[in-house]
Amino acid sequence: MKGKLTVAALLAAGVRDLTAGPGAAALGDSADLDAQLLLAHALGVPRARLRSHPEEQVAPARAADYRALLARRATGEPVAYITGRRDFWSLELAVTPAVLVPRPETELLVERALALRSAGQSRVADLGTGSGAVALALAAERPRWRISATDVSAGALAVARANAARLGIATVEFLEGSWFEPLAGALFELLVSNPPYVAADDPALTSAALGHEPRLALAGGTAGLDCLRAIARAAPRHLVRGGWLVLEHGAQQGEAVRHELVLAGFSYVRSQRDLGGHERTTEGQHGQI
Repeated sequence: MKGKLTVAALLAAGVRDLTAGPGAAALGDSADLDAQLLLAHALGVPRARLRSHPEEQVAPARAADYRALLARRATGEPVAYITGRRDFWSLELAVTPAVLVPRPETELLVERALALRSAGQSRVADLGTGSGAVALALAAERPRWRISATDVSAGALAVARANAARLGIATVEFLEGSWFEPLAGALFELLVSNPPYVAADDPALTSAALGHEPRLALAGGTAGLDCLRAIARAAPRHLVRGGWLVLEHGAQQGEAVRHELVLAGFSYVRSQRDLGGHERTTEGQHGQI
């Protein structure tokens, strides 16, 4: 990366470096966006400023910082881990390698939860909260809800608690333990979860795209259904009559998850599609016919 150290020149060189690097296949079509996000981070400015001031000169030290960030991204490390933050719903969240990077698809989980319960008082649990993305998005939209967020990872809960504190959200309690273990028989009107659902032998787990993220938050057993099945079977003991369970899952798992919810006694079982047209969440109501 040589020549003029202008914003425009650095961005163009950054895109070239990313698309020519060994991890280019894992980056997909994101090289242009990644270059912008990383340069904005290196300069400490909003991304919009890069577009409005392409001719601006960049100090050599900042350009060197940018090159170091590009080198990390070229290995497949997620931009969110490099910058330490990720936008989700209406929130900016801190993220670290202790948590899964929140995906846009998971916003459908938030949408369905909001659609199923009114803005009145409700008890809600987010199982496997990770960075706290879903729980905090719900709390931001429904300040009268009381939300319990569980996770087996102490490191993930530290990130989630820090996000809640920085956002000034005090209506979420974070509890350490696997799925329902920390909830001690509590009953809820709504349960939501984005559990691990990648098959344990899926080569994607060791790919550049996912290899930097915590395997604990990704691998869901032999067929990727172990965690989904465990939650579906235990959920009726933690739902009031008429309460809802909403699960995120893989694009090809909708039929299997619907089957598990029916076996667990849920009614009105249905799947919802994400913006890509894939079945991404499945929901069911407890104790209704």
